[in-house]
Amino acid sequence: MAHSVLVCLASLWLVSNFLSLPSPGLAISSCGGSCRTLNDCSGQLICINGKCNDDPDVGTHTCGGGSSPTTPSPPSSSASTPAILTNNNFEKGGDGGGPSECDGKYHDNSERIVALSTRWYNNGSRCGKMIKITAPNGKTTSAKVVDECDKADGCRNNIVDGSNGVWDALGLDIDIGEVHVTWSMS
Repeated sequence: MAHSVLVCLASLWLVSNFLSLPSPGLAISSCGGSCRTLNDCSGQLICINGKCNDDPDVGTHTCGGGSSPTTPSPPSSSASTPAILTNNNFEKGGDGGGPSECDGKYHDNSERIVALSTRWYNNGSRCGKMIKITAPNGKTTSAKVVDECDKADGCRNNIVDGSNGVWDALGLDIDIGEVHVTWSMS
């Protein structure tokens, strides 16, 4: 009888520990939660030293404004990050340079696509993902991440480099050159 109880308790312990492990494909951590990649963190949080945290380059304050939160906040999947929208021509011969980093292709400038600053691009972890961009006029659009606006090539931080399709969808005049917007993952 004692052996059966021990086996039962050991089995329960193993099952409870197994269930507490994050699922690699579905793990979404909030502030201070463990992470290995950007996709492990919710909203606009990033993985820094194995913990989900505010992005110091972006200035998000989901975790209470610090870079090492002591009290985790609830995840904010609708958090918007301030950015500067610039214009990029993703077509062959356009000002975007070579083909897009994500898929090695050129894209029609009427597509709603973007290149993100190096930090947000995060070594391609956002390739093919959709972001939501909101302009000061209140209009929003979604756009697919296809490229990096590379810091090594002179791109500043906090840039969402959008195609003509993005600018048109937001009802913005491309000749303005730069517009303050917010963006979030769709």
